[in-house]
Amino acid sequence: MRITYTMRRMALATVLLAGMAVSAADEIPEGSRIAVLTKLTPMLLASAQYRHAPYDDNMSSLTYDEFFRLLDPNKCYFTKQDMQHFEPYRYRLDDLTAKGDSAFAFEVYNLFRQRLAMYTAFAEETFKKPFDFTVKESVQLDRRDLDYFANLDELKEFWRKKLKSEVLNNRLARRALEYQKSQAGTSNLSEEDKKKLEEATVLEKVWARSPEEQVLRRLRDINNALEQNDKIDILAIFLAAVSHSYGPHTDYFAPSADENFEISMKLSLYGIGATLTPDDGLVKVVEVVPGSPAAREGSLRPGDRIIAVSQEGEEPVDVVDMAIDRVVKMVRGPENSKVTLTVLPAREGRGGMPRQITIVRGKVELKESEAKGEVREISTPGGRKAKIGIISLDSFYMDFDAYLAGDTSFKSCTGDVRKLLDDFNAKKVDAVVVDMRNNGGGSLPEAITLSGLFISEGPVVQVRPASGDREIERDKDTGISFTGPMAVLTNRLTSSSAEIFTGAMKDYQRAILIGDSRTYGKGTVLQQTKLDRVLKSVDMDFPAGSLRYECAVFYRINGDSTQLRGIKPDVVFPTLTDHMEIGEEFSTNHLPWDSISPVGFKPYYSDFDATRKSLLAKSSARLAADPVYKKYSEQVDWAATRMNAKEISLNEDVRFEDYLHNDEFRKFLDQELDTTGIKASNGNDLELKEAMNVLADWLDLPEKTAVGVAK
Repeated sequence: MRITYTMRRMALATVLLAGMAVSAADEIPEGSRIAVLTKLTPMLLASAQYRHAPYDDNMSSLTYDEFFRLLDPNKCYFTKQDMQHFEPYRYRLDDLTAKGDSAFAFEVYNLFRQRLAMYTAFAEETFKKPFDFTVKESVQLDRRDLDYFANLDELKEFWRKKLKSEVLNNRLARRALEYQKSQAGTSNLSEEDKKKLEEATVLEKVWARSPEEQVLRRLRDINNALEQNDKIDILAIFLAAVSHSYGPHTDYFAPSADENFEISMKLSLYGIGATLTPDDGLVKVVEVVPGSPAAREGSLRPGDRIIAVSQEGEEPVDVVDMAIDRVVKMVRGPENSKVTLTVLPAREGRGGMPRQITIVRGKVELKESEAKGEVREISTPGGRKAKIGIISLDSFYMDFDAYLAGDTSFKSCTGDVRKLLDDFNAKKVDAVVVDMRNNGGGSLPEAITLSGLFISEGPVVQVRPASGDREIERDKDTGISFTGPMAVLTNRLTSSSAEIFTGAMKDYQRAILIGDSRTYGKGTVLQQTKLDRVLKSVDMDFPAGSLRYECAVFYRINGDSTQLRGIKPDVVFPTLTDHMEIGEEFSTNHLPWDSISPVGFKPYYSDFDATRKSLLAKSSARLAADPVYKKYSEQVDWAATRMNAKEISLNEDVRFEDYLHNDEFRKFLDQELDTTGIKASNGNDLELKEAMNVLADWLDLPEKTAVGVAK
């Protein structure tokens, strides 16, 4: 794509900035650097980001809210009185930043630091008396949608309950471990239970101290860390808020973030391959990178929250309320070394029990994430034996270096899938399932060429930059690698390029889509620019960090954007991910959904609506009559209610009953089903089983209903 207009606009921004050039690069004081970054960041975003919105009163208000959200997401440190004090700044940040004035950010941050110190002192005093965990009491820890407490007295009452909850979590963790040990003598102990028992010894180290000692140690560590933050670190939080006012994927990265990346490369430090984000004082897993050490280990899931990190042979460190950059540094380490994460599984909600996951650090291995295929046999309702080819694709990968070097055999997901389809055709496969669950995207060109394996030449996606001049990306290959019935599996983690492929299959009426109620809904193109380079153009040379911003939007060939709404399936299958806060809709200041003119294209099948209607009716009837599916749905509904509960009980017996119920659910999900003679390699994969059944129904449809003419 040709999105070079942003660079021209950024060049203009540097001219505007030139008027505030200061002394020689090696003499620029910290105050001047802060002023330059404060002025430059909103200026560039107003010019380069897709919205092209001026940094005005409206953006000032959004920044104001976002800054407090970053510092105090659960509204447990600031009060209404504080907010009334700061309210005059709401519509003034645009004027202040234009002058390089960031005093507001430091004033708010200083109060935040004072409140955290006050909370620590409050905890020390509160812990002098034991809590009563037999009384009927609850606390709402998720306060994002609630108002601030009126005053310090109300705030301190919440602090009391918050501390009680943290101590209770510790007590429950110990009790759960004892329960697991008590189950060790049973004859039907599962492999998963054996694994948990092996973890118990390590996990107990996390709770070696008393609950009160553990909480106090963590709070003291956090206070010490805040004291060590320099002004650039504090400013970075404010500039991130400025960036987020334009969009959830628009962000400012501090100089230390770039520096840490360079250090990690030079010292051969490695991670686990997971994207982490702050989440109400915890560290949430956003994505597990395909082919990464975490993916190879297999236990870490998106939505899981990390509460402790331990190095091999060392004591676990509590990371609740710890800055995300510190947690990331702890997760990194030498290649082949081990790191153990203590996590609260996403499916257990805020009252869940912790478990241990040990991961060997290393690189992301392309071979681990490459497309995989297998062939399974299934009997159709009509009694015929059918072969179903299953393709699992975790990402849209492409060896760009080899491609640019002119190597025609460069590694790519399209090339690998083409080989799998050739093998399927040789084995006379009747239908294909393409599993796009958890596929976070990747190369846009690969999304186009992969779509081309299942359709003849034609448009695949439209891209509209901020200039408004859309570009139509087409598949130019007239060949089709597989012509038979096809199903695509998706979920809330199906994102970006994976949504482009899925949308194309839906628009061409090429496949039946099965999955969560929608895909992620990330329909934007991202671009990143190092601010150091911008500053050098005006004779300033100091570490300035970088900006990432949205510069264009994807649209399906029917004209609908993939942004926000994602792609809706034909068959909605109940899953836990569909009940998690995963997707663009849960982000703040996201770009809206919209549409543009469609492009001309010919559907793959001449009468697909009749086929779809018939298949959906059969699927609905089959699932309604399946007792395993019914039990699964009931358990998912129960887990969803627990995950999304705003309030949690502070009564120990009530909470432990929840744990026992959840333990039953875990065992149900972990068991392997063999009800059709097909045993899923990853256990209880009812969704894949249903996809195969849908394709079996399709193969039995009379020719007049399933008429399919490849164009």
